Amino acid sequence: MDLLGLGSSRNAKTFRPRKSTPVGSKGIQLKQHIDATLGKGNIMEAVALPDGEDLKEWLAVNTVDFYNAISILYSTLEEFCTEKSCEVMSAGAKYEYHWADGVKIKKPIRLSAPKYINSLFDWIEEQIDNDKVFPQQFGCSFPADFLEVTKTIYKRLFRVYAHIYHSHFKQVCDLDELAHLNTCFKHFLFFTMHYKLVDEKELAPLRELIDQFTGRAKAPQG
Repeated sequence: MDLLGLGSSRNAKTFRPRKSTPVGSKGIQLKQHIDATLGKGNIMEAVALPDGEDLKEWLAVNTVDFYNAISILYSTLEEFCTEKSCEVMSAGAKYEYHWADGVKIKKPIRLSAPKYINSLFDWIEEQIDNDKVFPQQFGCSFPADFLEVTKTIYKRLFRVYAHIYHSHFKQVCDLDELAHLNTCFKHFLFFTMHYKLVDEKELAPLRELIDQFTGRAKAPQG
């Protein structure tokens, strides 16, 4: 399995380059800390703010890392997520998501899943590439609305995970990517819950899975 899409012309065509770690050399150190702790299999240690580090810098580095992870994963599913198969961005029959970026599109509009997700990825990249939102140099101040922007990113990235689990679970299994998907989502989930980045009501489409991952699943009756 080639998650980077280097062995597939399909993935190579649609693969988005990884976004670089923000906040300069400090960001690289924080990214190395994430990789090292995850390598030990300790998600809670990977989620926790390292001693002496700035919370906003920690959020910025992880945001880029989570975006890279989901964009790579989605690139392996793009041939299955089409205008025909996914006419609307949804997570099962009960949850439908409409798109607005607050600038070009202020009133939410109904989009197919691939258009929604690619619009989202474009928007996230604009935020990450904007030095006024995600400073590229260590020590630069973050904007007053940084946390608000960050929460919006995480809320919308959750929707991509929800769509994948509800609409492309079979393809994920066929591609032997389920373990990778679960690992990425579990890390993302524990991080968002630890820092309260996504409202509980937004998590509803994957509540059963979340309860399993967090140990809150109900025991079977009888």
